[in-house]
Formats: sequence, C-alpha cells, structure tokens
Amino acid sequence: MAKKEDMNFEDVLKKLEDITNKLEKESLTLDESVKLFEEGTELSKKCNEILENAEKRITILLNENGEIKEDSFTAED
Repeated sequence: MAKKEDMNFEDVLKKLEDITNKLEKESLTLDESVKLFEEGTELSKKCNEILENAEKRITILLNENGEIKEDSFTAED
C-alpha cells in the first residue's frame, strides 16, 4: 500500500476499516492493539486533513456586476 502521505481519501478510509475489523474480530495482544490504534489515529488525522483541504477547494466563483466574487460552497436544502 502507498505511503500515508500519498494515499487518497478512499484508500485511507479502507485502511481504517481494515484496522477496525482487526480490532473488533481478532485476538490481539495489548501491544498489537495499541499499535493498530495508533495507526488508526494517524489515519483518522489524514482523513480529516483531506476533508479540510477539499472543503477549502470547494468554492464557487460568482460573477456579480462584472466583479468576480469567491464564496464558500453551501448545500441548498
């Protein structure tokens, strides 16, 4: 698997799911469980970073009276 820095959101999420399954289903030593928990925590931070960057990139350029205005994207109900 790619380095954590090179992983996309889907890859990170899949790895987190794998770690969760191992922690829930396998008989692991305390040390193994702690190592997986640490890895999961780092991957969770990476997911959050990816989502924050995506949120920053989701902007809408609006043409208002000939001026370009940048607004944050908000979903409509």
